[in-house]
Amino acid sequence: MNRRGALILAGLAIAAAAAVAVADGTPGDEELAIRGGDGSRRSWWSREGAPTRWDGGSLPLDSAIEWRDGPAGLEWGEVEMSGAGEAIALRLVVARLDPARFDLSLVLRLDHPDSWSLDAAPPGAALAVNAGMFVEALPWGWLVLEGEERLAPGVGPLSSAVVVRRDGRVAWHDGDDLSTWRGSQEVRFAFQSYPTLLAGDGEIPATLQSGDAVNLTHRDARLALGIDRQGRLLLALTRFDAPLPAADRIPFGLTLPEMAAVMGALGARQAVSLDGGISAQLMLRDAEGEAHRWPGLRRVPLALVAIPRD
Repeated sequence: MNRRGALILAGLAIAAAAAVAVADGTPGDEELAIRGGDGSRRSWWSREGAPTRWDGGSLPLDSAIEWRDGPAGLEWGEVEMSGAGEAIALRLVVARLDPARFDLSLVLRLDHPDSWSLDAAPPGAALAVNAGMFVEALPWGWLVLEGEERLAPGVGPLSSAVVVRRDGRVAWHDGDDLSTWRGSQEVRFAFQSYPTLLAGDGEIPATLQSGDAVNLTHRDARLALGIDRQGRLLLALTRFDAPLPAADRIPFGLTLPEMAAVMGALGARQAVSLDGGISAQLMLRDAEGEAHRWPGLRRVPLALVAIPRD
């Protein structure tokens, strides 16, 4: 049997196990919980009581993570979670990065379709991750590389733009009106993505709550980028966590409202989804320089890379 067939069979087995587990009293459709090593579950979010704004006052996921040091200015950690159905057992990987300590850049690889993966990350990178969304072989939406606009802005009610200024600071823009930034000499790198998960100062966009523009019930492996109230970048990646071969590559996971809650519970002020599913991939280094990798199954055209400043 080939790898694809094995993954499909494993996915079916896990889905069946998840359905049995949900029926056996694990968290239902309306809540997310932190899983303990002893099998306990501590609920921290429910749809019924979900806030429309995360104000940074309560950070249940941030406090549940045992943060580990990476290169100066980078912290990372993991926490085990559970939700409904396919999300019955998840591992959340989180990285927190101070942009002032790193040179942030975008890498576009179009020499052949979908050509970037973690294997292409430079040796000196402290963090590398697929960036934005993509349409066939191209990134979706606005793209600026070294001050040159390579792709025009995309249009959508839940789009966000991430801007790396020439002085190294990161700016965040909610919405698809980018007239303030287009042509600005301040912009070194920039990209768009969607859907917006948190806007303004921790607000969940009304369109995300209503479901007018996005599917609110679809579950998938998720990847998101945000910025907190201290100006640090937050990256969060979910992986299915089951004791079966290649289970972490199967795209089971959270809904978009649940991922918005994850980013809010980590302290993000603004946040946007990056391409998840089988595209999601992340590499980061610990304080000793060892690389920790969560590969994807698909090559992508665009990556965000962070290299420590001298």
